[in-house]
Amino acid sequence: MSDQRTDDLIIIFDTTLRDGGQTRGVDFSAADKQFITQALDDFGIDYIEGGWPGANPTDDMFFSKDKKLKNAKLVAFGMTRRGGAFC
Repeated sequence: MSDQRTDDLIIIFDTTLRDGGQTRGVDFSAADKQFITQALDDFGIDYIEGGWPGANPTDDMFFSKDKKLKNAKLVAFGMTRRGGAFC
């Protein structure tokens, strides 16, 4: 049995591929996203937000490729809004 307390656990959720891709002058290709995903996985990141499938051809292509990740779970962005706001 582990001595580690659950409140000591840190989970890293990386948004580089989505938030970083929204930076002026940054235009990730699907191959760029694959390379970055592999580097983040090798580093030991827990969750990698890959983008928003259906939003653009690059994200569609990225999510359609099989990924062999050792550590990370690949996740997609989901629509969010502030409570009480009208959409």
